[in-house]
Amino acid sequence: MMNATLRQLKVFEAVARNLSFSRAAEELHLTQPAVSIQVKKLQDHAGLPLFEQLGKKIHLTPAGAEMLHASRVIIQQFREVENTMTQFKGVSGGTLNVAVISAGDYFFPRLLVEFASRHTGVTLNFHVCNREELLEQLADNLTDLAVMVRPPLDQDTVNEPFAPHPYVIVAAPNHPLAGRKRIPVARLAREAFVVREKGSDTSNSMIEAFGDHMAELNIAMEIRSTETIKQAVMAGMGVSFLSAHTIRREVQDGSLAVLNVQGFPMMLNWYVVHRKSKRLPPVAQAFKTFLLNDCAELI
Repeated sequence: MMNATLRQLKVFEAVARNLSFSRAAEELHLTQPAVSIQVKKLQDHAGLPLFEQLGKKIHLTPAGAEMLHASRVIIQQFREVENTMTQFKGVSGGTLNVAVISAGDYFFPRLLVEFASRHTGVTLNFHVCNREELLEQLADNLTDLAVMVRPPLDQDTVNEPFAPHPYVIVAAPNHPLAGRKRIPVARLAREAFVVREKGSDTSNSMIEAFGDHMAELNIAMEIRSTETIKQAVMAGMGVSFLSAHTIRREVQDGSLAVLNVQGFPMMLNWYVVHRKSKRLPPVAQAFKTFLLNDCAELI
C-alpha cells in the first residue's frame, strides 16, 4: 500500500460512496475507464478485491469497507492540512467546498459566480446531491457548507435560513385545471401525480404540504430527476409538486403552467448548514455571510 496515491483513494472513495463507476466518473469529471484504472491500481496495491459484482450492482467486500474507512481518514487529513494552509491565504486563495440539494442547481451556480466575482482567486468545489447524499457528506465531513430546505434534526449542526423557497403544483398548459382559480386541494385527488423519489427534500415537502390529503393522491410515478418529471408533465402524463425555482424558464416560455391551488405556493426556506464543531475556513465563512446577507434578493 506504500505506493497508493491520494488520487487513487479519492477515486475509490467516490465509487464506494456511489456504488457506481459511472456516477463516480460523472462526479469527478472523468471517463469511466479512467475511474476503473485508478480503482484497479489501488486494488493491485491492496492485493485484495475491493468490490464484488452481484447481479448488475457492485458491493464493497470486507476489505473494501476497511479501505473506504481508511481512505476517508486520509482524505480528511489532507483536507484539514489544506484548510490550515487556507487560513494563511485568506478568502481569495481558498477553496469553497459546498454541496446543495438538486433543486438548488437551478439558481446556485449564479450565486457562486457572483461570490467569485467579489473574491478573485477563489476555487469552487460544488456538488449537487439528493438529501440523503447531502446528509452523508455533512456526517462524513466531506463538505464545509450544505444548502438544503430541511436541516437535519438529529445531527449537531448550525442551521440558518437565508432565502424563501416556494413549492407549487404544475401541469401542462392545456391541462383542464390550468387557468382555474382557487382549486380545492381535494380536487387534485383525481389527478395522476409524477413526483420525486421518497426521501428527497421535495418528497418530504410534498408530504408536509398535503398533510392528511397525501393518502388520497394518486402517485402514478416516482422519478429521481426533476428534469424528467418536467418533461413527463409537459407530455400530459400528470401533474407534479415542484420547487418554483426549478420551473421558472418553462413557466416563462409557456411549456408549463402553475395551478392556482388553495394553500399554494407552500413557502419554506433555504438553509445554510454546517457542523457545529466545524472550524470554517475564511472562504466558507465569507460565503455563509454572503448567503445570509445578499442571496434572498439575488434568488
